[in-house]
Amino acid sequence: MDICYGAAPLAINSSNNLTDDLAIIEKCRRNDAEAFGLVVDRYQNRVFGFVRRMIRDQDDASDVTQEVFIKAYQNIKRFDGRSSMRTWLFKIAHNLCIDYSRRAGRTPRFEALDANPIDDAIDVELPDTRWQPETMAVDNELIEVIEQGIADISEKLRPVLLLHDREDMAYEEISSMLDIPMGTVKSRLFLARAFLHERIKAYLNEEAPSYE
Repeated sequence: MDICYGAAPLAINSSNNLTDDLAIIEKCRRNDAEAFGLVVDRYQNRVFGFVRRMIRDQDDASDVTQEVFIKAYQNIKRFDGRSSMRTWLFKIAHNLCIDYSRRAGRTPRFEALDANPIDDAIDVELPDTRWQPETMAVDNELIEVIEQGIADISEKLRPVLLLHDREDMAYEEISSMLDIPMGTVKSRLFLARAFLHERIKAYLNEEAPSYE
């Protein structure tokens, strides 16, 4: 199965697309490879964008992304439709990223961020301060700072940030996908945003002109 990442991502949140997904899934269950190609076309760029921020090596990220769709194709008959196709694919992607880290013998970075600064049981109310560098008038260096900051966030926190702020998933959807309480989703999102904010703040303070 060949996967190309060059095309712009398609919109995937509309009710029309959800309806299309159900029809495509039924065809896939009848071993229609062409129908599954539509799934790949629709979701490959989104999945790759997520995997690429979880796995820094581009070649490895490409391999894992391809593995996501191979695994999805092999297990499409087990997909019960209780979640959306998008949620199911991202869950596969997240699990494969964890497997990749384990095989590589890596440990999550900045794990101290999870050291009980916010109790997971607390239902944190978050202001909607999403990181979306493409909507900001920023230079390339700041974008690199943001991307490096995302890469340095704990592997427990990073998926929540990417899924909520980048993929626009609801707390409930992320909670179901990662199999963690919704309060944990909110606390991890708070911590991830706080860490990223500190990175950006440090960069901007370094760039600020000195009048001494």
